[in-house]
Amino acid sequence: MRVSGTRLLSDWRHVITQKLCLVLFLKVFAPALCQACPDPCQCNETAVRCENQGLFALPQAFPRDVKYILVTGNNISDLTNKSFPTVLEQLTKLLLPGNNIEQIGPEAFGKLPNLNFLDLSNNKLRMFSPEVFFSKKLMLNPSSNKSVYSSPQNDGNNTWQVVAVQVSTLNLSNNNLFFLDKTLLSLASLRLLDLRSNALKVLQNSTLAALSQCPDLQVLLAGNPWLCDCNIEDFLSWLRESDRVPDKFNLSCLSPKELQDVTLLQINRSELQCVFSSGMKGVLETSYVFLGMVLAFIGLIFLLVLYLNRKGIKRWLYNIRDACRDHMEGYHYRFEVSPDPRLDQLCMNSEA
Repeated sequence: MRVSGTRLLSDWRHVITQKLCLVLFLKVFAPALCQACPDPCQCNETAVRCENQGLFALPQAFPRDVKYILVTGNNISDLTNKSFPTVLEQLTKLLLPGNNIEQIGPEAFGKLPNLNFLDLSNNKLRMFSPEVFFSKKLMLNPSSNKSVYSSPQNDGNNTWQVVAVQVSTLNLSNNNLFFLDKTLLSLASLRLLDLRSNALKVLQNSTLAALSQCPDLQVLLAGNPWLCDCNIEDFLSWLRESDRVPDKFNLSCLSPKELQDVTLLQINRSELQCVFSSGMKGVLETSYVFLGMVLAFIGLIFLLVLYLNRKGIKRWLYNIRDACRDHMEGYHYRFEVSPDPRLDQLCMNSEA
């Protein structure tokens, strides 16, 4: 009995020792495994850099405590809601310049709740929607959520809230953006929007109205190919009165040729002409040719109808001529009998 008890005690000590070793291993080595630097990037404390590595997609294993990510000089054509598979709570700065990015899908940055600075410059974006910042979250205490973007959605079992990442600086310079989505301006946290050197030609009135409702937002617009015709009048008026564009004195016209390189704020309204583009001129010329062909065809049909009914028309003209002749002969006969019937009537009245 004494031997078996001693053996049992020894077994328990061995089990406890194994568990302690396992706990110690998890505490020491597991965090290191979880925070491993993604290949082929370089990591320094809470920063990750992936420069000129020929990547076609973002690395999928960023450390959970990362605060700064720089990925540049790669060939990442698109970003989706799977580009960041895990939530990175501590990430505040994300720089993705020069990666040939062409499109970004909804909720692409939805798992970066504390993202403050986003750099997407020097890519190939043609459009940019604020939906890239959205994500759906289960509502536990809606009143405490300060980043709510839209009203709650109920799927029958749970109530979800669409929330937006609270980014304050968004750099979209040197892309191919030809349109500014006014809903992008509805992000309440946005303070600086860099749209320099894109393909913007004019800002619509609805966009200008949205900008006027964002007193804390600054927008950089220099380097865009502004089309200075009559359609830009409202934009010029808004630009002169607004302080939302810090670089407004650097905005210049690209076309028409007469106003090329002229600063927008130096243009008089009388200089803004409504000119048709070459494409519109081609359309108008085609329309005129088509209209001429239609009129010529109608004229040919009319002449053909006249030719086929020439005998009937000739008979109709003779009838009109005879009717006119008979009518004129009747007038001539009455004139010969009594040149002035009114004098005869006066004579008859005097004799009476």
